[in-house]
Amino acid sequence: MATPSTQEPQRLSDPPRTVERFFEFALLGMLASGYLAVATSGYLDWPTAIGAGIALCVRALMAAGVVRVAIPGRLADILAIIFLAFYPLDYLYLSRAFLPATIHLVFFLLICKVLTARTSRDFTLLKLLAAMELIAAAILSTSLGFFGFLALFLLFAVASFASGEVRASTLRQGEIVRGGLRAFPRRLGALSTFLFVGILAMTSVLFFVLPRTARAAIERFAPHRYHLPGFSNEVTLGQIGEIKRSSAAVMHIRLYTGEGPLNLRWRGAALSEFDGRRWFNPPGGDVDIRVPPDTHIVTFPVPRHPRRGERIVYHVQLSEIASDALFYAGTAQSISIDTPVLHFTRGGTLRVSGGSAAGMRYIASSWVEDEAATPRTPPDPLTPLERDELLLLPASLDSRISALARQIAGGMASDGEKATSIERYLRTHYGYTLQTPSAKTPDPLANFLFDRKKGHCEYFASSMAVMLRMVGVPSRVVTGFASGSFNPITGWQVVRASDAHSWVEAWVPGHGWTSYDPTPPDPGATRSAFLNRVSLFLDAADQFWQNWVMSYDLERQFVLASRVQKSGRGAKQRWTDRVAAWLAAAARSSPPWNNERAAALAILVFAAIFAALFGGNALKWLKRAIRLRRLKRGEGQASDATLLYQRMLGLLERRGIQKPPWLTPSEFARVLPTSELSPLVDDLTSAYVEFRFGGKPDAAPRMVQLLDQLEKM
Repeated sequence: MATPSTQEPQRLSDPPRTVERFFEFALLGMLASGYLAVATSGYLDWPTAIGAGIALCVRALMAAGVVRVAIPGRLADILAIIFLAFYPLDYLYLSRAFLPATIHLVFFLLICKVLTARTSRDFTLLKLLAAMELIAAAILSTSLGFFGFLALFLLFAVASFASGEVRASTLRQGEIVRGGLRAFPRRLGALSTFLFVGILAMTSVLFFVLPRTARAAIERFAPHRYHLPGFSNEVTLGQIGEIKRSSAAVMHIRLYTGEGPLNLRWRGAALSEFDGRRWFNPPGGDVDIRVPPDTHIVTFPVPRHPRRGERIVYHVQLSEIASDALFYAGTAQSISIDTPVLHFTRGGTLRVSGGSAAGMRYIASSWVEDEAATPRTPPDPLTPLERDELLLLPASLDSRISALARQIAGGMASDGEKATSIERYLRTHYGYTLQTPSAKTPDPLANFLFDRKKGHCEYFASSMAVMLRMVGVPSRVVTGFASGSFNPITGWQVVRASDAHSWVEAWVPGHGWTSYDPTPPDPGATRSAFLNRVSLFLDAADQFWQNWVMSYDLERQFVLASRVQKSGRGAKQRWTDRVAAWLAAAARSSPPWNNERAAALAILVFAAIFAALFGGNALKWLKRAIRLRRLKRGEGQASDATLLYQRMLGLLERRGIQKPPWLTPSEFARVLPTSELSPLVDDLTSAYVEFRFGGKPDAAPRMVQLLDQLEKM
């Protein structure tokens, strides 16, 4: 009796197990990608995240045939109906926001359906829930990780829909062939990957060509999930330590001229009152500053008798970590920012009034003093009221702290020596740790100084400030960030949450406010060179994502086009250099009698290449020269002002000064560092405005003359 062929058609009432398993794992991949995208955004609460994660893992084990779980579909439907009725209560009383309540609903439905799905209708609902997960993640997430989860989602979506069609065809009444099913996952997986790469390539092109408005959508629909306490008017002992556990980037900073690492502290708030557990500023004394809508520049009064130092101008890009504080180095002199109102507190904190500074950019200029230098003239002394406020201490402090302060600094003659002595003692007799006490203590500082003898910067700074006050030295605690680390890939200084820091400012007669840092180095702060390099690459990728995706608008589109054009010019130049070198080598290797012919041929070839590559540019140069001659005679049009202004920017770029795209010409002229170039740039900008917008063609010859002066400098 003949053995039936493996290709013999058979009727099937159920899809083959190979197809079914591939389809289920592809669908689970879609659900898992959306789940991880939402979970890593930080908006998903732990109970929901754990419940959905367990449900997905159980379903994966069921698809692999490891476990069998039989949950009645009717029970899942009843639970879903109950939660639908509970949804308004969640929205009104628990989540108190539309988006979190909707996320709870989506994930509860997902848990119910992922454990009970058996029919095609159930699987269609799961695909819809996976799409809703991804939409929620697109609104909530601003990190580069979302792009990775989007890529995974696309890959699994293609595989799921393709295998779903194969699965659906097997359910129809008809004949199918079993042969070749063993290679089905491999072939369909390869096809899915091919389609996924094509889709991703096309969407990436559209993503970077079309301006993005993602940040506006995020600010409209999703409240910021992070909050950095301690940088406005209050900090409780332990809060800075909680912030330091994260390695998320808080801001990126770059010098306006020059580049390289910045060894500076970034100041947030100076706090003057202590109640035993928290530092804060008393109410009153705050000022609202309106930012001029035309210039967006606010200037601050400069100290009358500053120490020797330097003026720096720098860009700051704040990340999506929500905080209303703006950070600056030294003493702020001016700030250029696109916001209507700034709030200036009595502790010197700059805040965005009525909102968060997350994602903001600003340019600031600061005076950074050399605190080791003696002031040119002694600063004005503190008023009696200010001195009393800066010496005030709570009555509940442990008496041993006062005894320790007198033991360390009691024999010192000057306030500066007392401060240096206490600073040195804390740095050498105590250890650094981010671990917090396991239980609350009546006096956290006494517990730190006499029991634990280790802690993080808040405890060191608070202990020093309190002991200084006990020996009669006015002091306050300052919160902010350490310098951060320089990223040579981007040229920006990256400041992370782990760089959060507290230090002390003491009033020293004859010197004024002087900074002290009693915190010893963190022994666990160093890491391997490989990990450090990886973190810098990830930071560069994330900064690119934030700048060119999340904040990508029409202005940045022009900047990107300009950079591509410059890169193209450089590539053409390098290519022609290689061709010329090859022709010269060929001429040298030719026989003597053929050298003249080879040289003539080389000249003709080079001339043809030069005409093909640079003929258009040469024609543009000729037209530009004709236009410049007309401008010198005062016969130009208002649109010609842009040509002259672009020439000025090109001359400045040769000197290492580049105009940020978000600054207007007038703002650019105002923030330019004082030098021999700045008067010329200011005059050129005024002439440009008169010519371009004032309709004064007689300003054109003046612009040409000023440009000639700038080129000769």
